[in-house]
Amino acid sequence: MDSFRQDDYNRSLSFGVDENSPIPRGVSRSVKGNSFLQGPKNHSERIRRSMGLLDQVATPGLGVSATPSSSLKYSTYTPSKLPIPSQYDVTGIVSPTPRRLKTQNMPADPMSLGSMSIPEQTRLAASLLMTPIRQPIASLESMTPSEVTEDFTLTNVNLLLEDDPGMSATAGLFEDFMKSFRVFSSPTDVFRLVAEYEKLCSEQVTMLNKLVKKANPGQNKFSKTVEVLNLLEQEKCTWRLLGSLYQDRQSAEDEETMDTGMDMERKSEQEISNSLFARNSSLRQSQIVVDWLERNAVDQIQDYYENVEFYSQSVCWENTLHSLQQKTARVSRSDRQLVSHMDPDAPVRENKPLAELDREDEARLLKNLFAKIRAGQLEDAQRLCKKCGQAWRAATLEGWKLYHDSNMKALSTGNIAAIEGNPNRDIWKATAWRMSQDERFHPYERAIAAVFSGNLKEVLPVCRSWDDCLWAYFRVLVDQQVEQEIRENVQPGRESQPLPDNYFDKLLTTNKIFQDLQAFPSEDIEMQSKQKYHLIQKYLILGEIDALVEEMGEWLLDDVHRPSQHLVRFMAHVVLFFRGLGLDSKEEICTAIIEAYVKNLIDVKHLELVSVYAAQLPESLQVECYAHFLEGIQEKDTRKYCLQLAEEAGLDVPKITKTVVENIRNRDLTEFTADTGSTPAIDAATSQVDRKKIEAIDWLVFDPSQRAEALKQSNAVMRTFLGIKKHDAAKEVFHKIPGDTIDVIMKNWLGHAGRVSLPVEDDNAIKEYLCIKAYLNALDTFNDWFEHFHNKKPVEPTVIEGATFHQKVQHEHEEKEFKMELERWQHGLNSNTKAVVDNIYNVLLFPNGGWMVDQYTDDLMDNSRATQLQRLRELCIPLLVFLLQSVLHTTGQYKQALMLADVIASEEQQLYTVFDKDELRKLLCKIRESSIELLDDNLDALGYEM
Repeated sequence: MDSFRQDDYNRSLSFGVDENSPIPRGVSRSVKGNSFLQGPKNHSERIRRSMGLLDQVATPGLGVSATPSSSLKYSTYTPSKLPIPSQYDVTGIVSPTPRRLKTQNMPADPMSLGSMSIPEQTRLAASLLMTPIRQPIASLESMTPSEVTEDFTLTNVNLLLEDDPGMSATAGLFEDFMKSFRVFSSPTDVFRLVAEYEKLCSEQVTMLNKLVKKANPGQNKFSKTVEVLNLLEQEKCTWRLLGSLYQDRQSAEDEETMDTGMDMERKSEQEISNSLFARNSSLRQSQIVVDWLERNAVDQIQDYYENVEFYSQSVCWENTLHSLQQKTARVSRSDRQLVSHMDPDAPVRENKPLAELDREDEARLLKNLFAKIRAGQLEDAQRLCKKCGQAWRAATLEGWKLYHDSNMKALSTGNIAAIEGNPNRDIWKATAWRMSQDERFHPYERAIAAVFSGNLKEVLPVCRSWDDCLWAYFRVLVDQQVEQEIRENVQPGRESQPLPDNYFDKLLTTNKIFQDLQAFPSEDIEMQSKQKYHLIQKYLILGEIDALVEEMGEWLLDDVHRPSQHLVRFMAHVVLFFRGLGLDSKEEICTAIIEAYVKNLIDVKHLELVSVYAAQLPESLQVECYAHFLEGIQEKDTRKYCLQLAEEAGLDVPKITKTVVENIRNRDLTEFTADTGSTPAIDAATSQVDRKKIEAIDWLVFDPSQRAEALKQSNAVMRTFLGIKKHDAAKEVFHKIPGDTIDVIMKNWLGHAGRVSLPVEDDNAIKEYLCIKAYLNALDTFNDWFEHFHNKKPVEPTVIEGATFHQKVQHEHEEKEFKMELERWQHGLNSNTKAVVDNIYNVLLFPNGGWMVDQYTDDLMDNSRATQLQRLRELCIPLLVFLLQSVLHTTGQYKQALMLADVIASEEQQLYTVFDKDELRKLLCKIRESSIELLDDNLDALGYEM
């Protein structure tokens, strides 16, 4: 302990000073200086500061800030050397300035944030934070701080006007995660990826803090923003924990268990501790949890609190000191109750209080000291003690450190190294334990002593959150194991001071800690232990990946409390992290989690992200999810872009586009309908669903290599439309197929397989396409004929009786024009009639087996398609036959109308097989009418001369 003057150090460690022990040297000098006779000063400062942030000290348990696991140090037992001055000289820092007057309003408990419920924390956060605006990371790095502030100021108004500004401000986080995931895709970069995730969350938390601070407290829409802020706070902490723990676990798996082989009898306490940490991975990871919780608390201090300034700048208990210096005969009644000495043990030894203002300052100081210790900021705590005139307290905070004297083993070089730690640490620890149980001390002073002596029972009463309790448990767990190791390997010749009997009464384990927290007496902490992120952190600490994955899977099934988009994003990336480490677990549930994230991305139309994460699914789900996503894309350019993204992500684009079209065309299917009337084909209206089926074909025509699939799918859609008499819709689909499709299919096949014949499926698709083309042409020409015959025939002019000469002349002129128009009409009718007859016969006499009959068959034929083809023959061929008979009969071609019977009865085409009995009976009746017309023309029944 050469860092301190020995007499000051001995006095600072004493807990039972005699009644007549002298006042500490520094303080007595101030008394002799007689500088406090003027009474308290600085009243304006007192009032100003009493209205300020007096109670803003650290709240442990909510924080986040990153320290790579590789730089982790076990601060409890293997600390780096603190840059403490050579001695705590009380004389040099004592100031004679007394304190201000007392005010009525005292600050709240500075540790109270940790005990708040989540809504209370969010309300407090809403009053403490400032305005964010999201900027790309690269642009922020290139800006000066003043430019960033100016940019926030100019753009935050737009965010404040959003219905849900928190979601708007964090919308880019999804894309940022995707970019990081793609950049650090190598298995060797998995921990760099986790660090990047933590960094992204931290940036978003900073921006949300600023946004909430800018908002008015009464705005309800900001409740969601604060909720998102809390989620991202916890996510940031969890990524840090994940990276630190699993980096250590992976290192432990890659390296063999170390056995130093050193003689334990020659080891110092610090060396024994270091050796234990090196070989005991479980203890090492417990210390990682402690360090993680402390770093989180550091972030919380930075996020929610400003520096707490204590009124006593150089001397402790200045008001008590001032009262003792009063020499007047009139002493107030309260003054007679104060301590009569100024040494640190006087209040406990004399059982008398300090001045009221000093008690308030002392309580606030102790709370702040505990907060700094909770955040692992021991050096800052010691500095604060020194600043407040309590160098003796700073010295007591040195007593817990493990002893190590490097001079005992170093070769003689003439240089003597400083001795580290406390050679009488066991005595200090036993004394600190007794102090932590002494109810005469302030609860926070007892808690500070309990932290360093391993007395869990006395630390928990001041813990206000789940994180605080977890920190206390794990710190004591580490303390117990290290203490046990040191005492089992104590140096020979020296007997350690025995620890209290109940020190080892409750030996902690990781599982036991979480069981205790789950059944904690405080209802708030018990509820906090059930929060989703705390459950995730619990399973990560326990290393129970299967249980974690199962828990997250159950959250997805909860329809009442569905996880937020940010939580689903986190869950998906955690699963991908484990996959990157090769820690496969519950593959089915992991797939469901990633699928849920993909569906969330689809719902919010994150075009660039869907393909990246869909590629992480099994192949069948890749196709299903991405096809579902593409169904909602309508713009042609956007469709091309999405297909490009899918190809870059390694998805099976042909299979996906095929699935898209099949999904759309199989939706809202209706039964085929028959209509064998002699009127033109009257189309049913094209619905919105039909429109989607038509536009779906575009997915297949972008890529020429998919032209064969485009032909098959368009045929399927046209079959459906033809079956329900939506001929206009079928024509639209037909026109979607480029005219060179058959040539492209042949060229693609020749380039792929040479002169080998086309596959049966492709060959049949080409024939079906030609059959549909012939059928649509036949319908078009019939409709043209029908329009020409009924609507364009000129009307013969008439003349009224008693017409004048002028009217008669006009009538003669109209008759001439009528004859000319009638001749033109008849010529057009003959032309249209010929076209109708030719096109209908093209269908009836279609080569290679007939219309809608596959030329080639194999065992892999689609039964549903074969059924549809046969059904179309039964619907369409009778319809065309009746139309043709109507045309021939109407135009006086009775003999040709009779010849239809020969075509229908021909065994080569076997068209009679597609007619039912009623249709054949109806057709024969119409043929009979044509035969009667022939008989009326003095011909026989078949049209020959008699």
